[in-house]
Amino acid sequence: MPLDLTYLILIPAILFSLWAQARVKTTYARYSKAFAGLTGQEAARMVLEMNGVTGVTIEQVAGELTDHFDPRTNVIRLSRGVYDVTSVAAVGVAAHEAGHAVQYAVGYGPIKLRAAIIPVTQIGSYLSWPLLLIGLLMGNETLAFAGVLLFAGVVLFQLVTLPVEFNASNRALEALDASGYLQEEQLDGAGKVLRAAAMTYVAALAQALAQLFRLLMIANRTRKD
Repeated sequence: MPLDLTYLILIPAILFSLWAQARVKTTYARYSKAFAGLTGQEAARMVLEMNGVTGVTIEQVAGELTDHFDPRTNVIRLSRGVYDVTSVAAVGVAAHEAGHAVQYAVGYGPIKLRAAIIPVTQIGSYLSWPLLLIGLLMGNETLAFAGVLLFAGVVLFQLVTLPVEFNASNRALEALDASGYLQEEQLDGAGKVLRAAAMTYVAALAQALAQLFRLLMIANRTRKD
């Protein structure tokens, strides 16, 4: 069996992803030791209040970095290392999740688009490879490229995620700055935590794009066989 050299396409994106993950861990660890003066829960509530958002509940959830906003129940769930912790990292993470709640409250377009394409993304992630492989085995170009098209939905999801995540961080930092609770050094630290986290989404998009290009190369074999 000949060596599949298309794997080489993925290497730069994988290395980028590993770097982004390492950066998140080191940045979060550094600013987890920096005192902020308010807890993650208080920071999230403050961001909501400064944006006039009401009706959002803030709860503690188990796990590490399991923080998220659930639009179905209108609940911000903060991990134990964030909820009642007074670190710069905790404040940044909590404020970011509150930023997502604000996005839903104001009807931010990209987050509505991301929610709408989630079903397509899920279908694409499950069926893209099976369709591609069946197409290759049968020499069916239509099936092979249908698999590629489905995976393109995954790429679209990652692409739409970028403005969503960056905007949530911007909303969080603007509210933290306007509140006057954090000193300049603390606000800068929160920004570094959020920017490091944002790079993981850039890396995810890079991996998805590399994989899409690889699938196109593989699917193109049906034209040559």
